[in-house]
Amino acid sequence: MSRSARPMETSAFRALARHLKATLSSSPLPPLFSPLRRRPSKTLLPLALPGCRLSGAASLHRSAAGDRFARLFPSISSDQDLELREGKEPPSSRSAEDECKDPLLQVQLEKQSRFVPVKAYFLCTSIDLRSLQAQNATNVIRPSSRATNYVVLRYYDVKNDPQAMETGFRNESICRYMVVFHYGSTVLFNVSDHEAQGYLKIVEKNASGLLPEMRKDDYAVVVKPNLETWMQGGVDYIALKSLDIDGVRTVGSVLGQSIALDYYIRQVDGMVAEFTDINRGLEKAGTFTMKRRKLFQLVGKANSNLADVILKLGLFERSDIAWKNANYAQIWEYLRDEYELTQRFGNLDFKLKFVEHNIRFLQDILQNRTYVFLDGLIILLITVAILISVYNVFCHPTPRILQPKAGTPKIIQGSAEYSN
Repeated sequence: MSRSARPMETSAFRALARHLKATLSSSPLPPLFSPLRRRPSKTLLPLALPGCRLSGAASLHRSAAGDRFARLFPSISSDQDLELREGKEPPSSRSAEDECKDPLLQVQLEKQSRFVPVKAYFLCTSIDLRSLQAQNATNVIRPSSRATNYVVLRYYDVKNDPQAMETGFRNESICRYMVVFHYGSTVLFNVSDHEAQGYLKIVEKNASGLLPEMRKDDYAVVVKPNLETWMQGGVDYIALKSLDIDGVRTVGSVLGQSIALDYYIRQVDGMVAEFTDINRGLEKAGTFTMKRRKLFQLVGKANSNLADVILKLGLFERSDIAWKNANYAQIWEYLRDEYELTQRFGNLDFKLKFVEHNIRFLQDILQNRTYVFLDGLIILLITVAILISVYNVFCHPTPRILQPKAGTPKIIQGSAEYSN
């Protein structure tokens, strides 16, 4: 190469060096590339000049720089090297997903996870919420919505958290929650089996229409702060990022409706079984022996069950909390689908229609019996009247009218006259 060509090559190298220096200084490189930004060595210059013919000294500088680059950054691929040469920022070696998948962080978050058992009971048909609030005023949590068909009570055991007396802060994981509904359901949160009876006695003091057999259902809430989504469903449990009072209200409302609906479904099943036995007897003997009073009782029972499900349970009324927050709406909809409330009400309505059809059929039969009895009674009375008339005609004939004899006095208008 001529001497005149060398100054031109050197000036080109210097111009490219200035361009590369400006590019590296302007691009926000991570700490891993800070040595390059602080000292843009001229030895790395040939790496940014693909296709240029280099001298022997330049090749030596390139090999030495390449070895040092390989020792400093052994994990960078050829694509990252190309991005570095083009002045682009290479991707970070530790993304947010990798930080979330850190084993140590996962272990710490798993330690913060907790299991909250949930128990739903249906013990009566009505609960006086006002008297319950008056007797447990210190434990009542103020409602966050206009709903008046339930009350949330919170109980705290200081014995299990001795630090609360010193610090004054309560550990929410030790709190027990009780959601009481006016239609007879009670849902307990974070309460063990041997403690549940004590909480139910508080409700029984203000309950009416206690059932001979109490209904029960078990569920669970798993609180996982490291959950990627707001909630995640499972078999007989639901995983949440956090559980607060609104979450307790939302979960408790669906479980309370489910356990109450199960009671009313069993009541309707009993009526269906009774009508099934009547139909079988009617099929064999061609008649039935049900009294009208019993039929009217079944009519009242069917209508009251349907009214309680629609009005008291509020099965088709959306929760106020679910209206305000989409996260709680997601929990509410998931639990309703999990417990199949809409499908179960559809089955209940179908059974009630079967009961209604049988009631109308039996009522028509009883009414026809009444009509037949009245018609027979009328015919009997007419027959008796005819027999009495015939008896009077043949057994007691009508006496003949005798003509007065001659010379018999005849009284006309107070004066006596003698007939000729």
